[in-house]
Amino acid sequence: MTPSSSASAASTALSVNVNKVALVRNTRHLGIPDVVRAARLCLEAGAHGITVHPRPDERHIRSGDVYDLAALLAQWPGREYNIEGNPFHNLMDFVRAVRPQQATFVPDSTDQFTSDHGWNLAQDSERLRPLIDECHALGVRVSLFMDPLPDTMAAARAVGADRVELYTEPYAAAWGTPQAAAELARYRAAALAAQVVGLGVNAGHDLNRDNLGPFVHEVPGVLEVSIGHALVADALELGYAATVRAYLACLPPSPQAAA
Repeated sequence: MTPSSSASAASTALSVNVNKVALVRNTRHLGIPDVVRAARLCLEAGAHGITVHPRPDERHIRSGDVYDLAALLAQWPGREYNIEGNPFHNLMDFVRAVRPQQATFVPDSTDQFTSDHGWNLAQDSERLRPLIDECHALGVRVSLFMDPLPDTMAAARAVGADRVELYTEPYAAAWGTPQAAAELARYRAAALAAQVVGLGVNAGHDLNRDNLGPFVHEVPGVLEVSIGHALVADALELGYAATVRAYLACLPPSPQAAA
């Protein structure tokens, strides 16, 4: 398939996190599954972008993957490359070398199992500010991984962030329970507070085919969802292309597509 400048029309972009593809590959020395091939198949199926979270221990995404995927994304104008990580560890080296469209700052420790909390800006703003400024100087958009707390959104904007990525595991954990409506209300309030101060809103962590549609329906203005674990697990059964199309079907159409 010839790379295209546009993906399927949706008001919320789907960025596929390929970390788990790399995790399976790293269990052997055969180079399979191939991370770049997985990303290409997802882009061909209409994914709007690719996300990686290269941790310092290279337990899944390795340094070489970051550069190989950058070369792939360069062939897909209009699709976005999002590199996540802690800017006080290894993230900034990749941002300086690759200049992705977006850097998502995540406050992980070096040995953290998975991302499980947002930034404490009362504690970290002064350290974050010069790194956000550096990203902007490189032409890179910055998203801060944040808990759904409306009162923290103004601080995220004040430190220079362009977007926040709302950490959605609490919503996913409440899905299908009586607490789900209350969780959705929390995320709606956080998204509205972000938008009032001029922040874009992304979301990610444990979103899947069941809970994604209700989330983007109830939480206004979500610009991007980053999904890895559930999407790759579904792809083991359905294949990459069918899985990406299934996730895209959960997203609302753009106003232009609906007209």
